[in-house]
Amino acid sequence: MKEQERSPKMIHDVLVIGGGIAGEEASLNLAHMGFTVLLVEKDYSIGGKMIHLSKVFPTLDCSACISTPKMSETSRHPNIKIMTYSEAREIKKSKGLFEGKILKKPRYVDEDSCTGCQLCEEVCPVVVPDQYQYNLVGRKAVYIPFSVALPKLAALDIDSCIRCGACEKACPAGSIDFSQEPEEIPFQVKAIILATGYNLFDARKKADYHFGQFKNVIHAMQMERQLVPTRPYNNVLRPGDGRIPDNIAYVLCTGSRDKSVGNPICSQVCCMYSIKQAQLVMGALPMADVTIYYIDIRSFGKGFEEFYQQTASMGVEFVKGKIAQIEEKENGNLILHYEDIENGGKPVTAEHDMVVLAVGLTANSGITAEFINQEIALDPFDYIKPKDRIVNPALTSAEGVFAAGTATGPMDIPDTILSAGDASAEAASYIRRLE
Repeated sequence: MKEQERSPKMIHDVLVIGGGIAGEEASLNLAHMGFTVLLVEKDYSIGGKMIHLSKVFPTLDCSACISTPKMSETSRHPNIKIMTYSEAREIKKSKGLFEGKILKKPRYVDEDSCTGCQLCEEVCPVVVPDQYQYNLVGRKAVYIPFSVALPKLAALDIDSCIRCGACEKACPAGSIDFSQEPEEIPFQVKAIILATGYNLFDARKKADYHFGQFKNVIHAMQMERQLVPTRPYNNVLRPGDGRIPDNIAYVLCTGSRDKSVGNPICSQVCCMYSIKQAQLVMGALPMADVTIYYIDIRSFGKGFEEFYQQTASMGVEFVKGKIAQIEEKENGNLILHYEDIENGGKPVTAEHDMVVLAVGLTANSGITAEFINQEIALDPFDYIKPKDRIVNPALTSAEGVFAAGTATGPMDIPDTILSAGDASAEAASYIRRLE
């Protein structure tokens, strides 16, 4: 790695790590109060996971209609500097200030000259799985991450590139730059907000469900992507053969409330996002049967219970029973083995042509004691542990470091936004006490 020692030090009031809805909300709150914010996002674009959703529950408002204006406002605010495809590292606190370095990783595309025209993408001969469509379709080795990415700049996947030079020849701005190297830029801030988000549970850990082996067993985000306007297919299709499914099953608590996979806690959102998807599936496939297998339906938020009752009245079948095993038939259909709790606990089998695993949330375990020269305490499940979850949930064990959103535990979007508001208020109060 070539260290750029001559890079000027960036001096801001607050470092916000994570450009999802929590990071954006916290950044905007602070920027509106007159503080300068350095927003660092490890992906190519801000927006987090919310920008990839179809609709939000229980109102069924368009997720992108909420996310895109928030992304745009964040990128345009004069008090916010955004660094994408970057990571904060080597943070130390001295004399009340945090100092460290931002590792800016190479896109192999010049950000100042790229116009996002996608001509490089059109001529690239390499096709690899598209992580933004959760591997349902392919993308090129040089590509715009997704249609509303911000910044809307091309990125070159150097590990997949075959160095054919087609993108260089096609780029009218000459933006392709294979000579780019990682750059370390020093920074100084007064406070830090950790909005590092969550990871989806890896469904492969539930070996009896055969995710990754049975093509018609998908996880919930793969189904979510089939329900958005920018979906990979023209309709909801099962990946195994491209057929429109007639009988879809949702398996709740995949990777949640499950000691066998090391995640005994409830992820809080799986019940409601499955119910939301069931409504959207019935709108997309009016003749399809949808069955939700559950342990308990936890409809605890405003309007959640009414949303659940509405879904049941639409014809979605709710079956109380934990799926023990999934088997595959020769035609790609799937046999579910489960214990029917409401009928005496007897073992039952049911056949479906597609199964959606309602995967839970797990901690984004990027925060360790080495992250800063003050220990950031984690709870037993690797989420950031607040000093007082009831009275002051944004405070971490390190003075001047605050946490927002699902960095502290599973929560839905409204709670995430409230959490970000709390973190930004605490950071502002902390900075004013320093002055």
